[in-house]
Amino acid sequence: MHIAHVLALCTLVSVDTAAGAQEIDWKKVAGRRSSRRRPHAGDGRSRAGRTPRWYVACLLALAAVSFATDRPLAQAPEPLLLQLEGKIPLGDVSGRIDHMAIDLPRRRLFVAELGNDSVAVVDIDERKVQHVITGLKQPQGLGYVPSNDTLFVANAGDGSVRLFRGADYAESGSIDLGEDADNIRVDAASNRVFVGYGRGGLAEIDPATNGKVLDLPLPAHPEGFQLARSVRRIFVNLPKARMIAVIDRFAGKQVASWPVDNESFFPMALDEQFGRILVAFRNPARLGVFSMQDGSNIATFDACGDSDDLFVDAKRHRIYQSCGDGHLDVFEVDGDAYRRSAHIQTISGGRTALFVPEIDRLFVAARGNPGEPAAIWIFRPTP
Repeated sequence: MHIAHVLALCTLVSVDTAAGAQEIDWKKVAGRRSSRRRPHAGDGRSRAGRTPRWYVACLLALAAVSFATDRPLAQAPEPLLLQLEGKIPLGDVSGRIDHMAIDLPRRRLFVAELGNDSVAVVDIDERKVQHVITGLKQPQGLGYVPSNDTLFVANAGDGSVRLFRGADYAESGSIDLGEDADNIRVDAASNRVFVGYGRGGLAEIDPATNGKVLDLPLPAHPEGFQLARSVRRIFVNLPKARMIAVIDRFAGKQVASWPVDNESFFPMALDEQFGRILVAFRNPARLGVFSMQDGSNIATFDACGDSDDLFVDAKRHRIYQSCGDGHLDVFEVDGDAYRRSAHIQTISGGRTALFVPEIDRLFVAARGNPGEPAAIWIFRPTP
């Protein structure tokens, strides 16, 4: 009902009830004594302190309609920027879960179950575990190479990179890197695979031969690293050396080192549209923004804690950060301004994730907790 309708009804009621309408004695309602003087019934005056009931009813109706009109605007909840779409249980999985990769043609997600020495193969359409690769040694990094339909698995336990055919996941080879094989990045354009390992090395592998073609020495163990498409460089986080290393892929060597006054930075993402390097710090929990040109610090701001993955949503100009303290952070980017627009609760230990822009989904690996088994949480960005 609109306010105009209420006014019309009040007019009709006032005409019908003007003579002999019951009245409300406000003094009695307030607990006070009514006036001693009682005017004569026909003196033309209303009784002191009294108001017709129809008038009060109309005022209350007007107030109710006005409140109902304004209420949806004032109390409408803001939509979550990441909507939880579902959870895929991983079964009897305990301990730490590390990184993920995806086979887009088959729509299968690979999950490194480090604590179980296994990799889960998840059908994201049927939302169930389709296969489990066992017998690994603390798997950490994963990379799927479409050119030869092969899954690459980096093992921290023995320093190997083991290869599995995409059709049936039978083992098809192994590359020995020495120790602590960690993150994997696949460059589909050049058909190359890069693996961080050891006390300071980046291995370049040719999937056509499944052999190592180049070793890039580094001053410390590489953590998060990214391949830049626009400048053909590799940016590498080296926490122990307190620096970001810059590698020229054409020259095959490190060409710059940018100092970082912290040694707890692990995940990295690139925003090539704006020429930015994004780095997450764990202690204190911060997100740093650096220039891809010279490594200068553009911004640093508070973020969720114990982060292990960062992603850029180029379509929406957002940053997604997954954290082991049980949260997902969403940052909005507007030029040099960064604003945390969402701090979404997940689960303790859920610090690794994978954003797949081709299907517009963010997958979060939630390790098993009391009362909450290990699972992959699926988030859909909105709008």
